[in-house]
Amino acid sequence: MATPEFILELRKKVGHDLLWLTGITAVVLDDDERVLLVRRADTGRWSLPAGILEPGEQPALGLLREIEEETAVESEIVRLVSIEALPPSSYPNGDQVQFLDFCFRCRPIRGEARVNDDESLEVAWYSLDDLPELTDRELTYLANARKADEPPLFAR
Repeated sequence: MATPEFILELRKKVGHDLLWLTGITAVVLDDDERVLLVRRADTGRWSLPAGILEPGEQPALGLLREIEEETAVESEIVRLVSIEALPPSSYPNGDQVQFLDFCFRCRPIRGEARVNDDESLEVAWYSLDDLPELTDRELTYLANARKADEPPLFAR
């Protein structure tokens, strides 16, 4: 998984110190209520499509870019699911990060789900009754995304 150039440039200045970044996560549900998942190349775990916004990029547009880059599926945004500050974390090289994550519910428009970059090992549609292991956060996002009139989740 390639580190975006803007992060490499920031790391030259701040070293391994904590970087505050904007993350984006997608719950892509098709008409059969299947969810689009990717098996990440860096961890080998299944997850919702996600990424990092480029400087100046709008969250919804950046997420549509990420979905297509990772899965070859073109989508549209249905609604905001959540805005959440995730806990700080560290990468194996010592880089520290903390994400402000925007999660959106999306629906596919066109495209065949497949691995479309080097960030994913597999891409697949999963029935909600037969999901691989996901994080508690992702399961919460998925549950909230399925509720048509649910307001976005955020800390109160």
